[in-house]
Amino acid sequence: MKKTILTAFAVAATCGAAALAPSAQAADAPGVGTPGVAFVYLGNPGDAGWTYAHDQGSKAAEQKFGSKIKITRVENVPESADSERVFRDLASKGNKIIFGSSFGYQDFELKVAKDFPDTVFLHATGYKKATNFGTYDVRMYQGAYLAGVAAGYATKTNTLGFVASVPIPEVVRNINAYTLGARSVNPKVHTKVIWINSWFDPGKEKQAAETLIGQGADVLLQNTDSSATLATAEEKHVHAFGWDSNMKKFGPDAHLGSVEANWGVYYVAAIQQVLDGKWKNDPVWWGIPQKAVDLGDVNTAALSADAQKAVAAKRESIASGKWDVFTGPIKDQTGAVKVPAGKTLTDPELQRLNWYVEGVDGSLPK
Repeated sequence: MKKTILTAFAVAATCGAAALAPSAQAADAPGVGTPGVAFVYLGNPGDAGWTYAHDQGSKAAEQKFGSKIKITRVENVPESADSERVFRDLASKGNKIIFGSSFGYQDFELKVAKDFPDTVFLHATGYKKATNFGTYDVRMYQGAYLAGVAAGYATKTNTLGFVASVPIPEVVRNINAYTLGARSVNPKVHTKVIWINSWFDPGKEKQAAETLIGQGADVLLQNTDSSATLATAEEKHVHAFGWDSNMKKFGPDAHLGSVEANWGVYYVAAIQQVLDGKWKNDPVWWGIPQKAVDLGDVNTAALSADAQKAVAAKRESIASGKWDVFTGPIKDQTGAVKVPAGKTLTDPELQRLNWYVEGVDGSLPK
């Protein structure tokens, strides 16, 4: 699906929606003299999550550059050899910048990039690079931490729930960050996790949310791509957060805020750099300091003034660049210190994260 590590020039491990037969919008070849910019989506913007957020980012670029570029969007492209066909077709039609917005595209996109050296290929949440191939991601874990702070104040049972997609470092980071944020203000909190082994499966997401609520969780977060977790929380009269985009409309009473990805800031910057001949294939991983991630539309009616102040203070600490979520001391489930005081996990360490922090119940899938 989509995310997990970071890499080159496109900015987040790590996401998608139902993979159907590929469909395209504005799929004609770019006009003479007009640089073509193509976006390849795992799902469709109707998911209200991962693909929707990327589509909003592409629209921000479209609004910024207008007739200076011609945008093509191809939806419902599976993470299989079929994606290679799509990337090759887009490059053959003269597109000069191609964004692959899901983690599973990496090898297929890279293979095509080697055959089209004059095209810039950018891949979301990957970790490989080539002369004309770079990666990008957003630090969703920073938003998950802020959600945890809010959850630590909001919970009455001291039990949080997390609907998890697939067991890769990106998702583990978000579970840990959510738990760290909550325990920073409420050390009694524990987080229960259910893995559904899919990025987008509203039925499984709903079932997982119901199970977590049945286990006592009264504030839920998810690293999946539909609004099912929030909608289920609304039905069961507990709280939850949106993910990837503002999902308030799917559960207005349950909604405490949404961990939002703003891909547009990266897409605009990357396209401008390519147009100016200044693009480099260095990995890009942006977060709160670059306004690429935030906890948006915080429910001020449901959260106390103290909770709102705590969220704002932590946001400011992260935005300053002087502190980040995985700054020690941090213990794992056994109580062993994994990150000593004064140390912060490096990006490579975050990209390999394969252990739960203290406060997360259960064990990681093998």
